[in-house]
Amino acid sequence: MTEQNLPPFLTCLLLNVAERKMLVPNTAVAELVPYRNVETIEHAPQWLIGQLEWRGLRLPVISYAVLSEQPAQVDEQSRIVIVNAMGARPDFRFYALVIQGIPRTLRVDAGLLEDTTSELGQYELQAVKQHGETHYIPDLQAIENLILGSGIIG
Repeated sequence: MTEQNLPPFLTCLLLNVAERKMLVPNTAVAELVPYRNVETIEHAPQWLIGQLEWRGLRLPVISYAVLSEQPAQVDEQSRIVIVNAMGARPDFRFYALVIQGIPRTLRVDAGLLEDTTSELGQYELQAVKQHGETHYIPDLQAIENLILGSGIIG
């Protein structure tokens, strides 16, 4: 696809996670659900909060805050975002991330600028600025690889 064929904007979701605002394409998110019924897993890594039963599936619930080296935050404002896995594994189609509050829809266009002053975490691809706010683009593939490499799936 050439640059001339690209749409003028991309609809994204802005997810609040601890001190960060994560920017993800809306197609990456399957559903937003309340934070409840998360079962803890003994001896789990710190980033793995537990598992959630969702539509007949057991999904790992990940703390993106911990992955970005911030304190885990679960409170009355917490929600769970069900993320569409990018890989083609039939046994791993979704996982969950804990966020705070309700996501906000944001149209991203050519006015999006790279923020070269912000420090990136291990699971972040880029920091960008739009309308004076910094947003972080998570490395969803790296998060999936972490989950798959942990042995909690299949």
